Amino acid sequence: MYLGDEMKVYWDLLFLLNFAFDFILLLAVSLVLRRRSKIKRLFLGAFLGALSIFLLFISINSIELFIIKFLVSVIMCLVSFSFKDLRYFIRNMLYLYMTSIVLGGFLYFLNIEFSYKQTGLVFYHNGLSINFIVLIILSPIIVFLYVKQALMLKNNYSSYYDLNIYFKSGSIVNLTAFLDTGNKLVEPITKKPIILVSKNMLKDISMEKTFPVSYNSLNNSGIINCIIAECINVVGLGIKKNVIVGISEDKFFIDGVDCILNTKLMEELC
Repeated sequence: MYLGDEMKVYWDLLFLLNFAFDFILLLAVSLVLRRRSKIKRLFLGAFLGALSIFLLFISINSIELFIIKFLVSVIMCLVSFSFKDLRYFIRNMLYLYMTSIVLGGFLYFLNIEFSYKQTGLVFYHNGLSINFIVLIILSPIIVFLYVKQALMLKNNYSSYYDLNIYFKSGSIVNLTAFLDTGNKLVEPITKKPIILVSKNMLKDISMEKTFPVSYNSLNNSGIINCIIAECINVVGLGIKKNVIVGISEDKFFIDGVDCILNTKLMEELC
């Protein structure tokens, strides 16, 4: 097909590229959200999404084009992941657009880097466009790295909790806690689980009633000073009374964490 006398459009190539792009996006969403959708559903969703490429050759305004593309993305999500509830559907849509922005941003950046030259503040086209090449070769790599990072963050941050510790003195400490499956410390006599809190977070708490507790772990053993909290509130899970708080002299090397929760204690809450 020709547009005017100069521009030639290959419908089949545009369709295949759009199909590949949509399939990569849907596959990424399925992996990140663990939807376990069948490949044939993703293929069908990508096929329906690829049909939107023909909208470029229809005389409609930008608002109408945006509305139609949004409706197409809704259909893609429904076909690929079905509909279970509104929250499920919204998360699918949100991650589809987020992944699209990440991949589209990379393509735009690489196209600017390789297709344009800069003289001062002036950019001009260099005659080399790598959009098609990047889409075919680099897009799966870009999305793979994005999915890998997203899954890692999702797995890590699913172990984060908001924690409120209430002491008998009336003091309240609000912390960001992390569930470390390696923390199985218990007080030897009562067998009560021990949570670990960074010492600098307890600087305003009276240490007159601390007591030593011996511990043995896989790599080392020693004694840790502890204090009994009246109760703790793991936001979203529940409240536990008379919890032993171990005062950690060492800094936690986990992003933004002030407290290490105990596996046994969390099992009791759940």
